[in-house]
Amino acid sequence: MRGRTSSASWLFYAWAAAVVATAGSLYLSEYLHFVPCSLCWYQRIFMYPLTILLGIASWRGQKQIVPYALPLVAIGAGFSVYHIAVQELPHGPDGPFCGPVSCMNDVLNAFGFLTVPMLALTAFAMIFACLLLARRAAN
Repeated sequence: MRGRTSSASWLFYAWAAAVVATAGSLYLSEYLHFVPCSLCWYQRIFMYPLTILLGIASWRGQKQIVPYALPLVAIGAGFSVYHIAVQELPHGPDGPFCGPVSCMNDVLNAFGFLTVPMLALTAFAMIFACLLLARRAAN
């Protein structure tokens, strides 16, 4: 059994990724005063509950959260992919999900490719991988 990571550890890693993503999102909007666009809000809607759900599941060692968390992760990742496409692909005006703040705004562009939706997608992908590994470790 040595060298094998437990399902509780993978749940903790998933929770840590959700906490970092949530804290980063709140830092950008509350401290740096960046106004999130509608697509950013949809991504937040699917990330923020993961912070609480995965935190409780990690603390209690409940791997049963995996089938309930995976849809949140998948839908949030879908919004991230769509948001990246809106920002990066040539097209006309903003898509139907964009509200008063343009989804084309690129408030953070580190290294020429690291945007807010790219960071969100990375967090969703990390959480997805950790949840799958938690499920595998539990079996």
